[in-house]
Formats: sequence, structure tokens, C-alpha cells
Amino acid sequence: MSLHEQVQLKNFDSIFSLEGKVAVVTGGSRGLGLHAASGLLQAGCSKVYITSRKAEACANAAAALNKLPNKRPGALAIAVPADNSCTKELERLAQEVRKTTNHVNILFANAGATWSEKFETHPEGMFTKVMELNVKSVFYLVQKFLPLLTVNATVEEPSRVLVTGSVAGIGLGSLGRNAVFSYSASKAAVMHLAKNLAVELGPRHVLCNAIAPGFYPSKMANGMISIQGGTKHLEERSPNKRLGCPEDIAGLVVFLSSRAGSHLNGAVVVTDGGSHLKGNL
Repeated sequence: MSLHEQVQLKNFDSIFSLEGKVAVVTGGSRGLGLHAASGLLQAGCSKVYITSRKAEACANAAAALNKLPNKRPGALAIAVPADNSCTKELERLAQEVRKTTNHVNILFANAGATWSEKFETHPEGMFTKVMELNVKSVFYLVQKFLPLLTVNATVEEPSRVLVTGSVAGIGLGSLGRNAVFSYSASKAAVMHLAKNLAVELGPRHVLCNAIAPGFYPSKMANGMISIQGGTKHLEERSPNKRLGCPEDIAGLVVFLSSRAGSHLNGAVVVTDGGSHLKGNL
């Protein structure tokens, strides 16, 4: 192969484009899910379905997304509220999405919950709730959406499943008075689940990857950020001297959903500026 041939890259000018793709984002009404939904729309998706438990929050998020000035003409954010902790609701969610599309290209399983309490009084009910929403519901979400994910999927154009894990599932989560035992265990489990799904669904042209965020300021994370010493303290501990921002998560989700990420399957991508590498230093 000549040097001239080696420097040629196929359609590289559109390698990050999601032109015409259809995406579903659970936990999409706020925080990381909403940032990702914004990125997906701005990268070219024609439809982005926003789902979370509260109907009003979903509607408000979709309305804000539909006001984005640089989304493609005709592109829509569509609110479909559902309780992701209930398998029957996941079935209904898939049925509702089917009413306005016959396929899904990108499924971002982002809905999650946490609970913090010391070891001696950590409640069984909340442990179960966190594990069921963060792990079990992800499995059944993918199961219910698989028929939509495989409609147009090919070797050249595979569909994507993205799962939100956490650095708490890689190292240690918070311990002591504000321990997050169920959250840490659930995130380790869901990232391992993504690896299993990658091998199971890869031959059906559905790629499955996980992201492992560190601290990103959000409604769910702000309390733990405060407990860990506050934003400035955590920024100083981070090798890149800052916490995550909306563009970081949106850019990563777009990358993994685009042709640029089409040879990643079963990967866990840590997005924390390198903080987890320092451990307790």
C-alpha cells in the first residue's frame, strides 16, 4: 500500500456524525442523561426519547432540548415517562417508542439511584431498590429494546447500548457514615453486565459499552461532593484539576455512539480526569 493510500481515511469528515440516528436515554430529564441527550441531538440524531419517572420533568427536558438552535431540521426530543425500576413499565416504554419509530440505534441506560448510610443501619429495602434499578432494570431494558435495536443493525452500522457505571464500581465508593455499599456494588455489577452483553449481542450487531464517571456536579452527586470535601477540594485532588462538565459526558456518549467508536465493544471508559488512579493519595 502506497503512502498516498495509507493517508486516505474513509468518510472521516463525518466520523462523529449521528445524522438521522434514533436514541433513547433513560434518566434523561436531568444531569448526565440530559447532557448526553443534548449532545446526541446536536450531533445529528433525528429523534431522542427522554424517559424518567416524573412526567413533568420529562416534558420540561424535551421542551428545552427542542429549543436547541443547532439541532438538525425536524429533529425532535420526545418525552416518554416511565418507571424504569418496573419491568412492565420497561415493556410499556418500548411499546410507546414503537408508536413513533420502527427502530432504535442508540440506547443509553443511564437511570440510577444511590443511598448512603453507615454499615450498621444500612436498610435492606434501599439496598434492594438500588440494585434493582441500577442492575436488573438495565438488563431488562436492553432485553425489551433488542428487537428495535436489531432492525437496521449491520456489521458496518451496528447499534449501540451504553450503560452508566461509576468509578465507585472500579475502586471504592464512600465508606463510613455515608457509605454507598449498594451503589458501589451495583455499578461494579452493571459494568460487568455490559461486558457480558457485549459478547452476547455483538454477533447481532449491537455493541455494548459502559462509562464510569467520577464526580460530575448534579442533583444526585452534589451531596456526595459536599461530603467528600466540596468542589474545590476534589478539583485539587484531580490530576487535571477539575471535575467533569456537561461537554465531557456529552462528547463521550457521542463518540461511543458514532463510527469513531465502532470497534469498541465491552469497554469501560473511565471519565474522571484520572482521579481514580490516585486512590487515597
